[in-house]
Amino acid sequence: MSPPAQPPPPSVQRLIAAAGLPAGAPGPRSAARALIAEERAARAEGAAARPLEELAAALDQRLRPPPALRRVINATGVVLHTNLGRAPLAPEAVAAVSAAAAGYCDAELDLETGERGGRGERVLAQLCALTGAPAALIVNNNAAAVLLVLTALCAGRAVVVSRGELVEIGGSFRVPDVISAGGARLVEVGTTNRTRTSDYAGAIDAETGALLRVHPSNFSMSGFVERPGRAALAAVAAAHGLPLIEDLGAGLIGAPPLSLPEAAEDAVEAALSGGVRLVTCSGDKLLGGPQAGIIVGDADLVARCRRHPLYRALRVDKLTLAALGATLDLIARGGQTPTAAMLSAGPAALRAVAEALAAAVGPAAAAAGLQVAVEDDEARAGGGSWPGEGLPGPVVALRGRGLDALARALRLGSPAVLTRTQRGALRLDPRALLPGELELVCGALNRALAARRAPG
Repeated sequence: MSPPAQPPPPSVQRLIAAAGLPAGAPGPRSAARALIAEERAARAEGAAARPLEELAAALDQRLRPPPALRRVINATGVVLHTNLGRAPLAPEAVAAVSAAAAGYCDAELDLETGERGGRGERVLAQLCALTGAPAALIVNNNAAAVLLVLTALCAGRAVVVSRGELVEIGGSFRVPDVISAGGARLVEVGTTNRTRTSDYAGAIDAETGALLRVHPSNFSMSGFVERPGRAALAAVAAAHGLPLIEDLGAGLIGAPPLSLPEAAEDAVEAALSGGVRLVTCSGDKLLGGPQAGIIVGDADLVARCRRHPLYRALRVDKLTLAALGATLDLIARGGQTPTAAMLSAGPAALRAVAEALAAAVGPAAAAAGLQVAVEDDEARAGGGSWPGEGLPGPVVALRGRGLDALARALRLGSPAVLTRTQRGALRLDPRALLPGELELVCGALNRALAARRAPG
């Protein structure tokens, strides 16, 4: 007995109408034709006819553009992961951004007088209060901050930098390139591993515009090394009537979340109290706020940066100001940003999370032919902060065949979960998980494990 005849696929017009889409637009017509052609081809291969409602839903989904940015769960153990957008914002900052985005705000208006005011004056005042700096300025990232400072203060003049600080960080950001882009001339002093104050002093002449100190960012040196302290270098600069500028990079404002020697060294307040006249740093690294470039220091130097035409091209929008202001408010009240909480999380608290994850996925992992265990490991601060310093804590490690395929399935799943494969195991680090994400990771991993067969 032959199978019953299937109804023909819907017409283009009927499919578009069922999906609730405009009939006259070229996009729905083209997509509907392609979907109907695919339906005919599938039926020719023996597939059952899909109902009109299912085809309409498929058409609607096909015409929805993918999101510009997709939410990702960070189980890599790198807290300030540049590829994942670095610091997640605190709930207070998210609320401030939402409020600013939904309507108008006093971005450049003095409500008291009704006259035009300076952009983000309250946020600038917050930066000064927290760092002790006489003046502050905000641009769109730290590279822009360095470029603006060098352009406004040193164009046509020489900038003295240690050879050991001519670094390249992510995205091919090279210190020599930024100096030349600002119209200044680079003068290298010392050697790769050892530079003294006498090297700086010997390079200063009538053409020198500033001494520049650069955070080593994503690399560290050990062994036979020497680097002048801030106070000593500031004294050299002051003796010659020059400013000492420091590109601090990581942007730690307030109490450091870890008891590391580098943590105190990275603090903006420490740089200013050590004699640095102008400090630049990031807003989306250790500060735990939005992407921004922060300039703090002497009022006259900051004013020269503000007056330079380049500042107009680099200034931030209202959303950045809202997020940064809320982040600074949180720090001023003694609160913790998500970044600070992740960096300061102890192994015991993290172990409880790791053990809960291992228990939740253990049966599915065993059915898929994988071994699961909680193991001691190290996370990283990331974002060029504290290079070489590990953050001890547990991970959930899965071992067996097909780990690359499992990592890909997690990465492409919903939600997307990012892991790391290291030393023969797929590792999920709980350090950078946000509240509520443990359950999402358990579900994503169980679905990915159920979709694969145990090797046999």
